[in-house]
Amino acid sequence: MTSTSVDPAEHERRRGALLDVVRERGLIQFDEPRELSSGELSRDFIDGKRALAAGRDLHLACRVILDSIDLLGIDFDAVGGLTLGADQFAHGIVTHLADHHEWFVVRKQPKGRGTDQLVEGALLGSGTRVLLVDDIVTTGGSIQKAHEKVALTGATIVAASTLVDRGDVARRFFELLGVPYAPVFTYRDLGIEPVGGARDHTTTG
Repeated sequence: MTSTSVDPAEHERRRGALLDVVRERGLIQFDEPRELSSGELSRDFIDGKRALAAGRDLHLACRVILDSIDLLGIDFDAVGGLTLGADQFAHGIVTHLADHHEWFVVRKQPKGRGTDQLVEGALLGSGTRVLLVDDIVTTGGSIQKAHEKVALTGATIVAASTLVDRGDVARRFFELLGVPYAPVFTYRDLGIEPVGGARDHTTTG
């Protein structure tokens, strides 16, 4: 995978098509605020799994995520994150690649039997370059937990990407670590209010 393999114009076309999918199939706007998984309240709810339930839409999303990372010139060996937000992207992204990239998922807790592993799929360790993925990020708790557990394996997190980032917390987290962070969309793209902290007017989508 090299940064020269992606046509930026085609990438933007695909990204625009994906934004239409997320808006039309994943964005639900309630009359009254409802609690999100992060504990925050919002009238806007983004159902990433429903938005990408069709194979063609998941295929498109995985292509856009992969190309976003490719355009940054970043190579990785394994892709994954915390179940279940990362599962569909971990599995889908490697199907776009013809070489030896692998997927993994991080359990929320060890299964307590068999190998009792926390990380399933690829065997992560020193020398493994990891792309972290997630679907909808609010305060970043899930992707931060995935980062913590993956780092314990000795692997190196080379980049992180999400379908939608609803705030600025995850961005600041990865900036402090020096890890490139590339959400496909932010709250700005969807025209919704940020969640998980005050709006940061100094940044763009």
